[in-house]
Amino acid sequence: MSRLLIKRWRSSVKTTRLFLCLVAFLGATFAGNPADADELVHFESAPIKLSPFRIRKANELGENLPQPQGTPLLGYVSRPQGDGPFPAVVVMHGCGGMRLRDLWPKRLVSWGYVVLVVDSFTTRNIKDTCQSYLPDRVFDAYGALDFLSKSSFVDAQRVALMGFSAGGTATLEGTKIEGNEQLMDRKFRAAVAYYPLCAASQGDATVPTLILSGDRDNWSPADRCRKRLAGLSDNSPPIELNIYKGTYHDFDAPEFKVGRRVFGHIEKYNPDAAEKSISSVHTFLQKYLSN
Repeated sequence: MSRLLIKRWRSSVKTTRLFLCLVAFLGATFAGNPADADELVHFESAPIKLSPFRIRKANELGENLPQPQGTPLLGYVSRPQGDGPFPAVVVMHGCGGMRLRDLWPKRLVSWGYVVLVVDSFTTRNIKDTCQSYLPDRVFDAYGALDFLSKSSFVDAQRVALMGFSAGGTATLEGTKIEGNEQLMDRKFRAAVAYYPLCAASQGDATVPTLILSGDRDNWSPADRCRKRLAGLSDNSPPIELNIYKGTYHDFDAPEFKVGRRVFGHIEKYNPDAAEKSISSVHTFLQKYLSN
């Protein structure tokens, strides 16, 4: 009987050891690869500041102006291993919502960047803006910048803004001269816009900018971006425009390998254009977010 008990005890110890080894292995695996997990964070969009003229008039009339408030937002932070401080990228999704939760954050983290993907829709109870425009998203981007700037693991002087489709349009609007950027205390260092809707009226940029577009994209025509570049002054920070031949909207998105038509526009993955664009983004960020 005693031999049987000893045998069972030894078997139990062996099983426990195997279990603890498995737990340790899994813990090390997940701890060493933080890019696989993102953290839900809460912050506010940058408040719309009152103009000096409005403040002066209120003072003259003895009015008490309410303190501007931002809109509560959600976001998802991914970061490299270590204490940092790291350069960072604020990512703005397109009109269809949050399809950027995995691929680009993992890629950017592997390059050494903290990533904050901004969710502009959930707290506003918006499903999509594919047939409308949400100008408040520029303030969302600067609220995200302010949030990251308070994080000890982020270098607040090295943060880029990156957007896709409608998020790319917000990126260009948020980094144009004489736009809302001039009202913000903190500034982005660079901007990347995938297939945005350009406008000649956007004028000069306030930061170095990379625009990536397809020549068959009839949702965000590349010609509009050409026209903007043609009107830049000699004082504008550089704007690089990469146009990929035979390429449609969402050309970097592998989920659209088959292609689809949305509101009369084609969205289709192009692996060659995607690879070239990713390489361009890597080089661009390395150039403008380096120490």
